[in-house]
Amino acid sequence: FSFRKLWAFTGPGFLMSIAYLDPGNIESDLQSGAVAGFKLLWVLMLATTIGLLLQRLAARLGVVTGLHLAEVCNRQYQKVPRIILWLMVELAIIGSDMQEVIGSAIAINLLSVGKIPLWGGVLITIADTFVFLFLDKYGLRKLEAFFGFLITVMALTFGYEYITVKPDQEKLLKGLFIPYCQNCGTAQLEQAVGIVGAVIMPHNMYLHSALVKSRQVNRANKREVQEANKYFFIESCIALFVSFIINIFVVTVFAEAFFEKTNADVNGVCINASSPHSSLFPNNNETLEVDIYKGGVVLGCYFGPAALYIWAIGILAAGQSSTMTGTYSGQFVMEGFLNLRWSRFARVLLTRSIAITPTLFVAIFQDVEHLTGMNDFLNVLMSLQLPFALIPVLTFTSLPSVMNDFANGLFWKIGGGMLILLICSINMYFVVAYVMSLNHIALYVGAAILSVIYLSFVAYLV
Repeated sequence: FSFRKLWAFTGPGFLMSIAYLDPGNIESDLQSGAVAGFKLLWVLMLATTIGLLLQRLAARLGVVTGLHLAEVCNRQYQKVPRIILWLMVELAIIGSDMQEVIGSAIAINLLSVGKIPLWGGVLITIADTFVFLFLDKYGLRKLEAFFGFLITVMALTFGYEYITVKPDQEKLLKGLFIPYCQNCGTAQLEQAVGIVGAVIMPHNMYLHSALVKSRQVNRANKREVQEANKYFFIESCIALFVSFIINIFVVTVFAEAFFEKTNADVNGVCINASSPHSSLFPNNNETLEVDIYKGGVVLGCYFGPAALYIWAIGILAAGQSSTMTGTYSGQFVMEGFLNLRWSRFARVLLTRSIAITPTLFVAIFQDVEHLTGMNDFLNVLMSLQLPFALIPVLTFTSLPSVMNDFANGLFWKIGGGMLILLICSINMYFVVAYVMSLNHIALYVGAAILSVIYLSFVAYLV
């Protein structure tokens, strides 16, 4: 083992780990803390571990074949399923990009004390495009360093909230290592499902398999390939451990401070703190519901304005970093599936325009409640896209014709198949619960028809 070699391979795993820290994930974390306290920390740990194992497969595919997942799909699938698969992955990337735009717009609104409206924040996120293109011009290593900086900002800001709130360490350890949820009902179950849906991102498989190609490996030398696989896996473990710690900071802050709190409790504290946002919480005994916007507000009411601004900086860092990984994913997916080589500028401009347009309309004509409510719909959308990344990555890493001596053994084939079945079942429950909550017969019928088409295509991939 050599630390010098590990440093040479360090970078792709940290870029990949950004998807575990995007605004959708942060919102899922704070909601699980507010709804279930410390009881679902073990679900977060399990989801991160499953994510690590699946990312390992994606990285191995890239290292062994010298091709990323989209390129292998292009070679292995017929034209029609290949185009459907590409559209599904693009949908996941656009959904993820919308979450980043929402998160960044909310952070900008909070940091400007409401002076910059939400639609203004959405327009400012167009500037992300130019930041990304500017950094990309200087090479991948510089970009990796910038991502490292953004992850550090998130660790420091959410770590500050953790130190300020001082969560109960005994409850934290119990929640992490005892897989049980005492007195949990439907709300807690849906939150557990939401954690899994938010943590494992479909486009991240495509991204990770492409990023590992940035390191030179002699694929004719089996020992070199084994060594690259080993160091990439160690780096992924470190990167996901860091993202897991940051996620724990967010869950435990809201578990300690806001679990079982009512709107009236928060309303009273916000009025005493002379918060301009106290009207967000009606003076009733309903259980407090939080999102990334209200989360910052309640932290400000309870722990002072510094807590609110530091929270907003953390959300902004999460939004900015995730935007760039989404852009990279889109680039690799388009090139791999379609053999289409656009300039990065054209590619970024297209996806950003598609992501910004609906978000901008909601920001202009609706309030922040509807804007953060879009996150639930987008989590459902991305949950539906998961099989279109997980099934191909397990299939190709199990084929000796693709992986040669590095094909998955029986343990990985069975274990990976069971993991994917579990994840897809959990996410289907999440989708059904979401559609049922809409409470409209036409939507039920539409969802049923789409489900038949969707499951038919998943069956084809299997």
